[in-house]
Amino acid sequence: MTKNEEVADGIIFPRGPKNEAYASVFTGQSYLQMLASAPDDSVHIGNVTFEPGCRNNWHVHTNGYQILLVTGGEGLYQEEGKPARLLHAGDTVVTQKGVKHWHGAAPDSWFVHVAVTAGDSEFLEPVTDYDYEEAVKKAN
Repeated sequence: MTKNEEVADGIIFPRGPKNEAYASVFTGQSYLQMLASAPDDSVHIGNVTFEPGCRNNWHVHTNGYQILLVTGGEGLYQEEGKPARLLHAGDTVVTQKGVKHWHGAAPDSWFVHVAVTAGDSEFLEPVTDYDYEEAVKKAN
C-alpha cells in the first residue's frame, strides 16, 4: 500500500473527479473538488488531491496570492531559488503575488491540500524529473 493512501478518498472534503481541466499543467494524476468561490469570482477554494509523484508545473499568481492548507499525506512546496519544503497535514503555505513555485506529492505518498487562490495563475514549464528528484533529496 502506498503511504497515506487513505487520504485519497477525502478525509475532510471529497476527492473530486480527475482534474481534466488542468491536466496539461500537471505531471501525474490530480483530482479537484471545487469547494467555494467568492461572490465576485475573485477567490476560489478547491480541494486538490495528488497521486504519489504528481506535481503541478512551475507557476505564478500574477495579480493575487495562494494559501495552501495541507489536510493529508506528504507533499513538497518549492519556490524558485529556494530548497523544497516537505509538507504534512496541518502545514500551511502562503505564496505571494509573482513568486514562481510548484507543489505536489512526495514520490511514495498521496497528498491533499485545500488551495485558496485569489486572482489569476500563470502556469509555466513542467518541473523536470531531475529537479523533482533533487527537491525530494534536499527537502527540509
